[in-house]
Amino acid sequence: MIDQEKIKEGVRLLLEGIGEDVNREGLKDTPDRIARMYQEIFGGMYEDPHEHLTKVFAADDDEMVLEKDIVFYSTCEHHLLPFYGKAHVAYIPDGKVVGLSKLARTVEVYARRPQIQEQMTAQIADAIMEHLAPKGAMVVVEAEHMCMTMRGIKKPGSKTVTMVSRGVFEDNDMLQNRFFQMLNV
Repeated sequence: MIDQEKIKEGVRLLLEGIGEDVNREGLKDTPDRIARMYQEIFGGMYEDPHEHLTKVFAADDDEMVLEKDIVFYSTCEHHLLPFYGKAHVAYIPDGKVVGLSKLARTVEVYARRPQIQEQMTAQIADAIMEHLAPKGAMVVVEAEHMCMTMRGIKKPGSKTVTMVSRGVFEDNDMLQNRFFQMLNV
């Protein structure tokens, strides 16, 4: 699990490194607050998406299931700054479906880690393929990255969009187009 004491010491060193007084009133409890916060925002490192994708229900239907606009918050592993946005997750069932909240929980497992968006998008799709064994899965993630908006190029409002398709979605323009049409409903 997360080592709270190492985080506290690291935060103290960081504050000293930027020239702050770690004993001033506004900062004296900051290392503890950040250690507790990291327990929450990086909790996905210690979760297995399989936990969320095991409760399935028999289904004869093999039409696309789409959970859209799943809001997430993650942390860029390059700068340790937030990126946040929406994930859209679809799959074509093959005899079983999962509870809809479980798709959002799967997004959360991967978002709550130091991460890059491209990898997170693929991890979500791969987890669905591995644990649900559907005919196919498609995931689109759109996010704003604070490492790009508050530093560096400073372009607030710009979004990065990543897409991963697996199984029957991979080379099927008709299915991909239906996915995007359903996003606009």
